[in-house]
Amino acid sequence: MTYEEILTKYEPVVGLETHVELGTKTKMFCGCKTDFGAEPNTQTCPVCLALPGALPVMNRAAIAATIQIGLALNCDIAEWCRMARKNYFYPDMPKNFQTSQYDEPLCVDGYVDVTVDGKEYRIGIERVHIEEDTGKTLHVGGATGRIHGATESLVDYNRAGIPLVEIVTKPVPGLGALAPEIAKAYVAELRDIVRSLGVSDVRMEQGSMRCDVNTSLNLPGDEWGTRTETKNVNSLRSVERAVRSEIIRQAGILDEGGKIFQETRHFQETTGDTRSGRSKETATDYRYFPEPDLVPIAPAPEWVSELKAALPEKPSIKRARLRDQWGISEVDMQSVANAGAVELIEETIAAGSSAAGARKWWMGELARRANELDVDLAAVGATPAQVAALQKLVDAGKLNDKLARQVLEGVVAGEGDPAEVMASRGLEVVNDTGALTKAVDEAIAANPEIAAKIRDGKVAAAGALVGAVMKTTRGQADAKAVRDLLLERLGVS
Repeated sequence: MTYEEILTKYEPVVGLETHVELGTKTKMFCGCKTDFGAEPNTQTCPVCLALPGALPVMNRAAIAATIQIGLALNCDIAEWCRMARKNYFYPDMPKNFQTSQYDEPLCVDGYVDVTVDGKEYRIGIERVHIEEDTGKTLHVGGATGRIHGATESLVDYNRAGIPLVEIVTKPVPGLGALAPEIAKAYVAELRDIVRSLGVSDVRMEQGSMRCDVNTSLNLPGDEWGTRTETKNVNSLRSVERAVRSEIIRQAGILDEGGKIFQETRHFQETTGDTRSGRSKETATDYRYFPEPDLVPIAPAPEWVSELKAALPEKPSIKRARLRDQWGISEVDMQSVANAGAVELIEETIAAGSSAAGARKWWMGELARRANELDVDLAAVGATPAQVAALQKLVDAGKLNDKLARQVLEGVVAGEGDPAEVMASRGLEVVNDTGALTKAVDEAIAANPEIAAKIRDGKVAAAGALVGAVMKTTRGQADAKAVRDLLLERLGVS
C-alpha cells in the first residue's frame, strides 16, 4: 500500500521523548566541566566515575533550568519531589544505574501548540524531569559506526553526569496522515522554546537535543496498537522520516497478519528506515527506587514565581512580532518556522541584511541545498553572518543574483566567506564602463537587424542583445546597467 492508502485503513498514535542537555558550567552532581569537544576522559572525577565513597551534590542551576522549561511548557511544578535510581547496565554508564526521576517528576501536565497546514494541534506534555546523561561509546573498525562489525569500542566519560532534561509527551492520537509533519513541528517548537530560555544550545547535530519517537498503529475503533521506540533521532527531518517509516513498516507487518513487538529501534539516516535494537524494558525491569544519597527537591513557591516572571517572550509571540516586522503573511511565516529558519533569518538581519534578502537566501537557495544534502537548514554550511555579507555584496552592486548563487556555493563548500569566494573565483560584477561599452558595441554590430528594431521603437527586442552581452561577460555584468547602456548607444530614450 502507498502511505496514503495506509492512512485510510490504520490510525497512528505518536509520542515523543525528548532529551535536552542543559548548558550548565558543571555537571549534575559534581563540579566537572561540561565543555563540548574536550579530549576524552579529561572532564571526570570520582563522583561522575562512581568511585567508592564519592557522594553527589545537586546542581541548583540545573534544577532552575528544568523548572523554567516546565513553566514554558505550561506545566505544573511539583512542591516536593525526589530523585530515583534507574538500574541498568551500559558500558558507558559508570554507576550501572542512572540518577533520574520516576513516579515523582519535577514538572507535569503541560502542553505545546503547533500549527501545520493552517490548523493548530495541541500536544500534551506528560512530564518534564531532570536526570544525568551517560557517557559516549565509539565503535571503531567497522563500516557503520555500530558495534556489529567493529574491532574495538572506546568509552569517553566526559558526558557522563551532564544534566539532562527529559520531556515526555502524552500519546497523541488523531493526527492521521499529518502525524510525521506534526511530530517534526512539535520538536521544532520545543527546540525554539528551550533555546529562547538560554538553558541549552539544543544542537541536535551535537547530541545536546535528541528524540526517541514512539509510534503505533491501530484499526479505527480498536485499542491502540503495540508501540515501538525509535531511539536517538538527531534532526528535525529525521523525526519526520522516522515516524513515516515506522507507519509504513508496521502497516506492512499488520497487513500480512504479523505482530508488532514492543522494542527499541534505530533510525538509519542513509536509508530512511528503522532497524531492530532490543526488546523494550518496562519500569519494573529498571528496579526504580528512591536515591538515598540525595535530599528531596522542594522548590519554594517564591522561587518558582521569580523564575516564571523572568521567562522570555514565547517563540509563538515572537514569530507574530517578526512576521509584522518582516512584512510577510502568516502562511509564509509558518513556512519559515517549519523550515527551522526563524532564528537564522533573525540573526542574518541582525548582521546587516535586509529582511527580504535574508529570507530569500535561507528559504530559497539554502533550503534547496539542505534538502539535497538531507540535513537541517542550520547545518547546511553557511552562517547568518556569511549570508548577510553575501546580501551586502549584492546590495553594493558587486554581485548579481546569478553570481551570488555561485559565491554561496563556494561558501557552503567551505571555501571561505563571500568576499573571499568572490575574489578567488573571479565572480565580481563587471562595472568597467569601457569594457561594458565594448561588449555592447560588439553585440550591436553582430546583430544589426535586432538593433534596427530597437531603434524603430521595439524596445522589448533589447533582451536578446542584453543576453548576448551577459554571455560575453560570463554573466558578470549588471543586466540593468547593460540594458541602459545599450539603449543609450542606440539613441533610444
